Amino acid sequence: MAPMTRQEDLIVILSNAPDLLLAKRIGHVLVEEGLAACVNLGAPGLSIYGWDGKLEGAQEIPLVIKTTADRQDVAINRLVALHPYDVPEVLVLPVLATTPHYGAWVRAQTRHPMHEPEDGAH
Repeated sequence: MAPMTRQEDLIVILSNAPDLLLAKRIGHVLVEEGLAACVNLGAPGLSIYGWDGKLEGAQEIPLVIKTTADRQDVAINRLVALHPYDVPEVLVLPVLATTPHYGAWVRAQTRHPMHEPEDGAH
């Protein structure tokens, strides 16, 4: 097994999208703009939550976004701008450890955009 090392500068952002098409768009934009190294789309699942005093339920696509703490604010701002919800889920989790090679890959992927951002957003 590869050795695990502390990687305090890496984070995971958890979110969701109301459908697969938007989830794919968010993932593509974040990776292409160098705001995330990778975005995993999970299987659709039922989210149950309270909204405006009522119990709600909706099918959503989970998003797991891997990036660096340096890119956190820009990545979150871009995610929120692309998202249709008034209050999209945005949870930032620290990465306690990973392999040195994976950590280096995340850092390299988030240094520069693959393409220029759409509509001039950064």
